[in-house]
Amino acid sequence: MNPVTGTAPPQGTTARARQVLQRLNAFGGWVPQDLIALAARVFPAVVFWQSARTKVEGFTIKDSTFFLFEHVYALPLIPPAPAAVLATIAEHLLPVLLVLGLMSRLSALGLLVMTAVIQIFVFPGAWVTHGLWAVALLVVLAYGPGRLSLDHLLGLDRGDRNSTAVP
Repeated sequence: MNPVTGTAPPQGTTARARQVLQRLNAFGGWVPQDLIALAARVFPAVVFWQSARTKVEGFTIKDSTFFLFEHVYALPLIPPAPAAVLATIAEHLLPVLLVLGLMSRLSALGLLVMTAVIQIFVFPGAWVTHGLWAVALLVVLAYGPGRLSLDHLLGLDRGDRNSTAVP
């Protein structure tokens, strides 16, 4: 209905608009799924890797990391020192595995759990950022790492939604 004239648009106009929108939507199908899977692995991995690098100096966890886990990142169930060590190891290991596409779904799950812990217990106001990380990690969990991964190359992940099902 045209709000100015109060009349319905000609049928041809609606049909043409629908066709134009369908053509525009079809462009999304041109993005290779493997490129989407790679991006879903790499971008959250970089965020966690960068965080990991701030926690260490060489091969030693910084004193400031322990301080932060005691006073800023304090978790209700895990004491600060073990939490600092576990988070630092996970933030170094899981992103590397995710970028390589090795044990991708497990790595994505680990980072998703870390994201949830950060969201719930540490920075609840950063839900938009954490939501974006979670969506990317959920893509890897749900659809796999894609063909540009060691999981695919080694036959560890068939790349379909049901690849974790036992045959």
